[in-house]
Amino acid sequence: MNYLVVDDDAAFCATLARVLTRRGHKVVTATNGVDAVRHCQLSTIDRAILDLKLDRESGLVILQQLRLIQPNIQTVILTGYSSIATAVEAIKLGAINYLIKPASADDIVSSFEQVKGSVEAEVQEVPPSVNRLEWEHIQRVLKENNGNISGTARNLGMHRRTLQRKLLKRPVKQ
Repeated sequence: MNYLVVDDDAAFCATLARVLTRRGHKVVTATNGVDAVRHCQLSTIDRAILDLKLDRESGLVILQQLRLIQPNIQTVILTGYSSIATAVEAIKLGAINYLIKPASADDIVSSFEQVKGSVEAEVQEVPPSVNRLEWEHIQRVLKENNGNISGTARNLGMHRRTLQRKLLKRPVKQ
């Protein structure tokens, strides 16, 4: 199998490429859409592992471009910013699966094999609490700001000290 790993985290790309190579696959990596498209134009790619949110690019746009070049490419979307809307759009655009980070190499590889739906999928009885949703949102914005507390506080419209107090608390349970 020929794999393409597209993620703006170069360390993640290198680690996943190393694991896949050890398993006997040929792997190329890209940290942006331009490089990903170039790899698809230059060689046949069987499977792509694509981050949903690259630095300033949408993985959904890149997915569309890759499928125009190679219509039979199987793609799994990885994201730390999961939502029902992006999951639905990814599947509509041709992704065969949608995984939430962190995902292990085993999870990623097996997701290519699990292309059919399951009626036994777990249905959550109780939606997450407002506190849990707030904590997850703060973590996403903090990551977008590369851990910068002041920038995160500005983006969230809250005082820096208030944000620091919230970050000191443990994650809220579901």
